[in-house]
Amino acid sequence: VIPGSEFSAAMSMAGYARMLPIGKRSALISVLVPMGRISGVASLDGIDFSATSRGFGDPMVQFSINVIGPKAIMNIPDILRYKPGFSLDILGSLAVPIGQYDNTIPINIGQNRWYGRIGIPIVWQIGQWIPGKRTTFEFLPAVWFFTDNKDFVGKTMSTKPKYQLEAHLTRDFMERMWGSFDVISYLGGKSTVDGVEGDALSNLGLGGTLGYQINENMQLTLSYNTTVNDNDAEDLKMDGFRITFLYGWHKLIEGMHRLKGNE
Repeated sequence: VIPGSEFSAAMSMAGYARMLPIGKRSALISVLVPMGRISGVASLDGIDFSATSRGFGDPMVQFSINVIGPKAIMNIPDILRYKPGFSLDILGSLAVPIGQYDNTIPINIGQNRWYGRIGIPIVWQIGQWIPGKRTTFEFLPAVWFFTDNKDFVGKTMSTKPKYQLEAHLTRDFMERMWGSFDVISYLGGKSTVDGVEGDALSNLGLGGTLGYQINENMQLTLSYNTTVNDNDAEDLKMDGFRITFLYGWHKLIEGMHRLKGNE
């Protein structure tokens, strides 16, 4: 974040994920590709930049595996008996620096450096696991790591680790609709450009999400979040809107379709 800058972004992200059992544990591998447009105004070393970046960002590969919680779902009876209870995963993400990047401006979709995170996603089931009555508390502590960008407007930018704390309290409103109260915080991540240090992040955001399960294969979610501790002049002030569409398929899901068709 460059103090005094203003920016807006219209981004989309396409992704593919595959679940697979490793031993008796569930694992998930996914690939996410961001794309879109970022425009803004920033001042660096007394020079004002007004720039727009568009195209593809850095694709990210993610892998997670469950280490505490229910065993991997292998058949239809496993689906019927499934209850998350308390589950804990280990998550790793790595972004590949091949996205759109222009070394003459400070505003880019790609970062021109490797970065990623290590996290521990946690899901805690509260009460009954019945559609329309489910309540969960989800928590994600994570640490982001960055290599140096050696061509940031002709300079070298290094960034210290950034700490992420994210929590969601999710509740079913009805069998196919749910909502959540969302909290996210970022700390650290101080950047240094050719020896000149910036400020560390200390951001807290609040928001909400509504989700609708269209059918067994499709889900739509709408989210909004905003920063709340942003009164000082150099604090990050941001509002975000997000629409997510998920389509999933699996032979077990299709098996459930056939069972329901026979009822």
